[in-house]
Amino acid sequence: MATLHLEIVTIERKVFDDEVNMVIAPGSEGMLGILPRHAPLLTALNYGELQIKKEGQEDQFFAIGGGFMEVQPNHVVVLADSAEHAEEIDIERAEAARRRAEESLARAPEELELEQAEAALRRSVIRLKVAERRRRSRPRQLS
Repeated sequence: MATLHLEIVTIERKVFDDEVNMVIAPGSEGMLGILPRHAPLLTALNYGELQIKKEGQEDQFFAIGGGFMEVQPNHVVVLADSAEHAEEIDIERAEAARRRAEESLARAPEELELEQAEAALRRSVIRLKVAERRRRSRPRQLS
């Protein structure tokens, strides 16, 4: 099966760098499926879940905090504001962030505070969704 090279990069580090069969990303106009030999494309990314498909392996999931994606026929670069692999997400910390964001939304009187609280809630919900996928895909340990 044909592959394309995917790089996911944040300002702090390179999060992913490998050959994949498909990338599904949260584009600004909706979800985008990128396969090898895709037409060139440059798009903004929303907060959301980025999925990687690689033949013979389980899908990998990343929580993406916005950014941009450049697509060339056999190379995709995701320049993300933030990106976390499902394995890296601390569920307790993400739950605490979600609760704080919900509390902020409940008492945010000014528009700017409201927008910031909504963005924080979106980020924490996405992180929890990606982390939950990791938890469901692992086989249960017997005691």
